[in-house]
Amino acid sequence: MKLKFLLGSTAVMMLASCSSNKTEGLAYTVKAELPETQAEMAYIINYDTSDKMDSAAIVNGVATFNGTVEAPVLVRLIVEGKRAGSFILQDGEISVVNRHAEGGDLNLVMDELDANLADVDSAFSSLPDSIPFDRNAYKAAQKGIYDKYFAANADNPVGYYIFLQQAYDMSLDELNAAIEQNPDLGQYTRIAKLQSGKVAKAETSEGKPYKDFEVVYNDSVYRLSDYVGNGKYLLVDFWASWCGPCIRETKVIKEVLEEYGPKGLNVLGVAVWDEPENTLTGIEQHQLPWPQIINSQNIATDLYGIPSIPCLIVIDPDGNIVARDRRGDDLKAFMAETFSDK
Repeated sequence: MKLKFLLGSTAVMMLASCSSNKTEGLAYTVKAELPETQAEMAYIINYDTSDKMDSAAIVNGVATFNGTVEAPVLVRLIVEGKRAGSFILQDGEISVVNRHAEGGDLNLVMDELDANLADVDSAFSSLPDSIPFDRNAYKAAQKGIYDKYFAANADNPVGYYIFLQQAYDMSLDELNAAIEQNPDLGQYTRIAKLQSGKVAKAETSEGKPYKDFEVVYNDSVYRLSDYVGNGKYLLVDFWASWCGPCIRETKVIKEVLEEYGPKGLNVLGVAVWDEPENTLTGIEQHQLPWPQIINSQNIATDLYGIPSIPCLIVIDPDGNIVARDRRGDDLKAFMAETFSDK
């Protein structure tokens, strides 16, 4: 369970010369071996804020960063807009080889954490077939390790990383309680956004009225309210062209629309986190027949507290959300019950 696999990618960064005018602080040197790239520049990006912290030219397959940082920080190494390793930037010398970072006491702690989690994976995967996999026991074993390392690192980037691994599964009350107990966590942008996202999700859960939004695309304004009502149910599919699970779910949506469209169901796609031209290509390639709101980016997902896609929401003719996050057979069962008397 290496850090480099758990952290997401970032957008393509603009080329820039090596940073100058560094603030006084902890001095670092990072040497990153990047033998397979033809890129000219590499970047260190703050994982929490996505801000560019440093840049360096790639010379003979090596990018060397020199600078200072006020305090240790979790970062990503980015080359050609893609991740090339994740580590904790701190004082001293750090080397990055094959996406793995060595150097600094906090990176060593991350390696120890990974090794302990790998031991849990190994212990459960090596159980004989006669013993059923106990997911609850597996998650409890993971949590025991996370709790141990978090207790010792709550005030540094290791604790931040560990908290993120569990925070997405927390309820809003659990998240608020954890932040209250560890106030330093509240300073992180991602955690604050996660907190506001859970509030938004609670406000748009089943039984709540839908929230309207508008998107401008090609000088035209598109609103969710343009599609709600008219005596029909509306299935809203929040998706992106690059999202494999989203594309797989369109088969289910097509089946649902074919069966229940004549009984009073409409479908609307809302493209999020996607370039409009890619959305249009995806619509054509996968033959999506329903109307689309294109170029929503973060507008709809922030409003509805959607952390991942696909996300499906069903709105009844009165504008109330009657289903959320139902997919596959669960969605089909809901539709069968909803339209059983129609």
